[in-house]
Amino acid sequence: MIADFFFYVFAVILLLSAGAVILSRNPVHSVLFLILSFFNASALFLIAGAEFLAMTLVIVYVGAVAVLFLFVVMMLDIDFESLRGGLQRYTGIGGAVGAILLVELIMVFGGWHLAPDAARLRMSPIPANISNTEALGRVMYTDYIFLFQTAGLVLLVAMIGAIVLTLRDRKTSRHQVIRTQVARTAAETVEMMNLTLGAGTTESGGFLRPKESEPEAPAHEEAHHAHH
Repeated sequence: MIADFFFYVFAVILLLSAGAVILSRNPVHSVLFLILSFFNASALFLIAGAEFLAMTLVIVYVGAVAVLFLFVVMMLDIDFESLRGGLQRYTGIGGAVGAILLVELIMVFGGWHLAPDAARLRMSPIPANISNTEALGRVMYTDYIFLFQTAGLVLLVAMIGAIVLTLRDRKTSRHQVIRTQVARTAAETVEMMNLTLGAGTTESGGFLRPKESEPEAPAHEEAHHAHH
């Protein structure tokens, strides 16, 4: 009973925060509502017994992706008023795309039906000798190891491609020459100096000493000069 109550509480908050992500006018508020959605989704995973997915959602999406979105939105000086200026011009196109997506969703959910043994599989007992994380790891790294490695390889290729496409080689850029760095000796890079306390060095290598301050006059002499 308590689990059902918390499930509905987190589910309602998740739906409201997800709607606020889209309807909020301030992009910073949208990112904050997105973080709230992630936290409530992780709570639903915990109720369902999938603690690994819950922790992954909090650590990866909240700790990395959502915070990255927040920093990008806060750091970039984007004029959102000018971006909303052409909203009415593209209302027809946006409405047509939204209508097509709505029809597709209705077709998918209308033709969707449960498998005959879905209820039996849902009620199957969970192994008591291993945790959910260990069971998920066994399935992922045994039955689907090749698909997992292929997905990682695709992401690696996409990351390298993004770096290559965005890299701009400027003529003024200084490049690293490994051969020259390795061939340097300590005598060419480090110069040892014996400095006294309070002394420094100049760019030419000479010594620079602090300016000596004049001794302060006694208080009775200052009063004598002021009287005269």
